[in-house]
Amino acid sequence: MDKAYNHKLYEQKIYSLWEKSGAFTPRKTRGKLPYTIVLPPPNASGKMHTGNVLMIAIEDVLIRWKRMQGYATLWIPGTDHAGFETQITYERELKMQGKSRFDFDRNTLYKNIEKFVFANKELIDNQIRSMGASVDWSRYKFTLDADVIKTVVNTFKKLHSDGLVYRDDYMVNYCPTCGTTFADLEVRHKERKDPLYYIKYGPFVLATVRPETKFGDTAVAVHPDDKRYKKYIGKEIDVAGLSGNFKLKVIADRFVDPQFGTGVVKVTPAHDKNDYEAGKRHNLEVVSVIGLDGKLNERAGKYAGLDVSKAREIIVNNLKGKGLLEKIDKEYIHSVAVCYKGGHDIEPTILPNWFVSVKKLKEPAHEVVKKGDVKIYPKWQESKYHRWMDSMLDWPISRQVVWGIRIPAWYDIDYNENILITFLDRRGKTVTGLAKELLEKYTFKEIEKGLQTLISPQSAKYVITETKPKGKYLQETDTFDTWFSSGQWPLVTLGYPDSEDFKFFYPTSVLETAWEILRLWVSRMIMFGIYLTGKPPLEYQEEYGTDALRMGLVSGTANGKDFNFPRDKVIAYRNFTNKIWNIGRFIMSILESNGYKKYADLPSPENIKEKLNKEDKDISQKFNQLIKSVNANLEKYRFADAADGIYHFLWDDFASDYLEKTKSRNDKKTSMIVLRHIYINSLKLLHPFMPFVTEAIWGEIKTIRKNPDELLITSKWPSRH
Repeated sequence: MDKAYNHKLYEQKIYSLWEKSGAFTPRKTRGKLPYTIVLPPPNASGKMHTGNVLMIAIEDVLIRWKRMQGYATLWIPGTDHAGFETQITYERELKMQGKSRFDFDRNTLYKNIEKFVFANKELIDNQIRSMGASVDWSRYKFTLDADVIKTVVNTFKKLHSDGLVYRDDYMVNYCPTCGTTFADLEVRHKERKDPLYYIKYGPFVLATVRPETKFGDTAVAVHPDDKRYKKYIGKEIDVAGLSGNFKLKVIADRFVDPQFGTGVVKVTPAHDKNDYEAGKRHNLEVVSVIGLDGKLNERAGKYAGLDVSKAREIIVNNLKGKGLLEKIDKEYIHSVAVCYKGGHDIEPTILPNWFVSVKKLKEPAHEVVKKGDVKIYPKWQESKYHRWMDSMLDWPISRQVVWGIRIPAWYDIDYNENILITFLDRRGKTVTGLAKELLEKYTFKEIEKGLQTLISPQSAKYVITETKPKGKYLQETDTFDTWFSSGQWPLVTLGYPDSEDFKFFYPTSVLETAWEILRLWVSRMIMFGIYLTGKPPLEYQEEYGTDALRMGLVSGTANGKDFNFPRDKVIAYRNFTNKIWNIGRFIMSILESNGYKKYADLPSPENIKEKLNKEDKDISQKFNQLIKSVNANLEKYRFADAADGIYHFLWDDFASDYLEKTKSRNDKKTSMIVLRHIYINSLKLLHPFMPFVTEAIWGEIKTIRKNPDELLITSKWPSRH
């Protein structure tokens, strides 16, 4: 053995050895129980962050442990298309080229993003390999694989036919200038100075930067603890307006900041996110006064047809003329939402969205956790899971993004004349208009070919199908929320519903994840699993080596708690890597110097029990206790306790104590038998945590092992003697 372990010389070579041996692919032999993990898919176009690395380290500990225990272990790798994040990343590339997504029709943009993703996907796959993940690459999945898309679409069709899918209004970030919606991630916020107008509303004066939305006001609100306005709560007030007097109800809601303005605010549910949520809580009417063209509509009376800025100017002057404007604060600074493309003001707008009704889905998802069919570790996180499930509202599953699985709904634009369509004409110019108007000027084929987005009213008629119907049908341009497809990950990775893998390996055994993902992802996997099947479903690496990184991360975990990167532990485990290597060098040298060069040269420990002294018995007893504690800790997912136990045994009990004492013993043969036995089996215990160095040592000491051709990854887990 070399004087020191150099991880750079071994890691890639050992991983290739594991792959070629077929160790990652399970053998479904009779009597073997399945043990299945699906790798929570990292973003295909990104780089792994610390959370990904920790997740891989923990899941690999479990899969290697169970593999060595004789289970048919399957760990399925895959990557997520990550709709919003990936598209934004790609659009940054476009921006560097002086382009934007608005320069392309939908299909072309999708294909361009696809090329971008696949050009970068190899990076994340190589990072998974570099972490030593013993995943079965032959079963690799991507969330936009054809078979995955088919399963996701079929799930949607089943939900729809079961009456669990519907369309309803939902507030989105809409840019009238760009003529499209933007995801929250695409919206920028900038500080800006705007006039703050103090307007008389009956007995109140209230402050607003948006007097033009007053035609959509359906209440005024105060904070429930604001003593100034207690007597008004629940009452109606008479308000003098520009188009005559009207009545508004006074509601109490904690979203109101008593320090803003006068502590009274107008509530316009159709044009402000806070107001929209307050409107839902108080069952307020939603009155839209600004159209998708950015102009006031017929609800604004004589101001209809004016764009927002012009309408604001005229309305303010008219309020002054009627004595309804008390003052203007011209120094008011606030945060304004703008679109990332052109910096235009975002208009919060209510548009139809696709929803999944969750009431029937979440009840059985509650029950499987309550009954213990699904176990959450640590147990105290169960209450958090149940609170999330209790508070879960119907799920808006459509996203206004190109990169993703397109919703299989089709609209006949001959019969849905009020669908708003944006497309690129044959000259590459952006055109936006209603279907009935566009069909008078353009052919259907030109609209279809250049299609970018469509927005259909809630009343629009549609058909659900994977393939285009005959006629002038355009497909919904919204895509499924990423969580809708990843929520079916255990199903699609195992070939649901008919594959042999699905029949043998489903339901999966364990999933390691961050606590916040319990709400976003795990809850939905459980819901979909039961609904469809009835069953619940890298900076330091280069310097210190993968094993030190893995061990440092795992030993720094505490179930259900937040995690801080333990750099000091990674350095300590780099030293531990060299320690266990040097233990092997010492044992090999002492065996060879005494003429014991092969396994058969020494008897097994079972045959020399009567020759063991107190030190031999003590270390053997401690090792048996270690096996017991490692198994118990891994069964309870106490990874840090298991790792620390192995570390302290090997460093303190075995190397610093027992091994040092053997140097002065006369009966060296007995001590060498014990040394060899405990060291070989300690490598097995350590292997799930530090797979590369243990496999490297395993290869170096093959002459003193019983089966010299055996790989450590597929060796038998040690048992107590």
